[in-house]
Amino acid sequence: MPDTVLARNWVLVAGGFHRGGGMDSANAALAQYLADRGRRVHLVCHQADDDLRNHAGVEVHQVRRPLRSYFLGQWLIDARGRQIAAKIIGVDGDARVIVNGANCAWPDVNWVHFVQAAWDSSDGAGLARVKNRIDKSVARMREKAALARAKVVIANSNRTRRDLIDLVGIPAERIHTVYLGGESHWKTAGAKARIAAREWLGKNLERTLVAFVGALGTDSRKGFDTMWAAWQRLCANPAWDADLIVAGGGRAYRAWQSRIAASSIANRVKMLGHTDRIAEVLAAADLLVSPVRYEPYGLNVHEALCCGVPAMVSASAGVAEHYPAEMAELLIPNPDDVEGLCARMLAWRRSPSMWKERVQPLARELRRRTWDEMAREIVQIAEQSTPRFSEGSSAR
Repeated sequence: MPDTVLARNWVLVAGGFHRGGGMDSANAALAQYLADRGRRVHLVCHQADDDLRNHAGVEVHQVRRPLRSYFLGQWLIDARGRQIAAKIIGVDGDARVIVNGANCAWPDVNWVHFVQAAWDSSDGAGLARVKNRIDKSVARMREKAALARAKVVIANSNRTRRDLIDLVGIPAERIHTVYLGGESHWKTAGAKARIAAREWLGKNLERTLVAFVGALGTDSRKGFDTMWAAWQRLCANPAWDADLIVAGGGRAYRAWQSRIAASSIANRVKMLGHTDRIAEVLAAADLLVSPVRYEPYGLNVHEALCCGVPAMVSASAGVAEHYPAEMAELLIPNPDDVEGLCARMLAWRRSPSMWKERVQPLARELRRRTWDEMAREIVQIAEQSTPRFSEGSSAR
């Protein structure tokens, strides 16, 4: 697909543009793609990587989070995003604007990484539960308003596309699916890299390692509660010879750390917290398990597969759309089914070499899908549409 970047100016509105994982990595990749092709890129965000800040073609309009609150910060992102977009369009009408989901109501391109209407995050108790319910209600209203104004909506999977149609009421003809890409360094680890990763983790090469990569939030979206329940049952089986590596921070990290430390199998689990060494975790791992309850895509699974690591993930996750029929046994039908997860992990353990070989064709396919390919598709979709803000700055 040829490059088709026509607009001189691009305004990108998102919470983050950094290589910290998930949607922030995808946002950073799009910004980098545009800037490297001589476009003037304006980033309205809370956080951006230094290489973007120092890029000659990028201007960062940083928005602070009052009291470090994302709930309060979202209103400022929206207001600042609309202000910058209107200013750039008023000065030079040759501009396109891409926002993320509920974060800014602007009538051009909306790139959706997460559908608020698809996940009820009102977990917790007491005042925390009330706050979560209020936050979620506000997020859903903002999401519906922002998406109703969008000329074009880009979904990161067909799962996300269906949710936008069924739960938010967006007309199907306005939605395009563009899967995420990845970095070239995600590849099968060589012997030296695997040895170094095992040494870092304090594990010998003979030990089987299972990885869980994901934030340990106060809600149960990532399914670590299911993972932990399954792990306890597996470790009660003398034949189960694996250790668990947990990579991810989050508000519930300390609580999980204390709970696991107090268990009888604490020596079978290594908690890393938030880490930027995921490549090393995957180099050391024999299996990734991700029993998510809601996952619009699943970049952790994508990256594991690129590294040639078999990955179990919920069948409802967007990334599962890539799985061919011969990998169906790695898909988790019900993320609440602890016994079912145990059975799948035991089945994998009986034939780990077979599963490592079976994932290689998909690994090669995903490695070929770069961030630039993803960005090129998004830009082409945007350039083939006419933005709704022909009234110029009155789009505010």
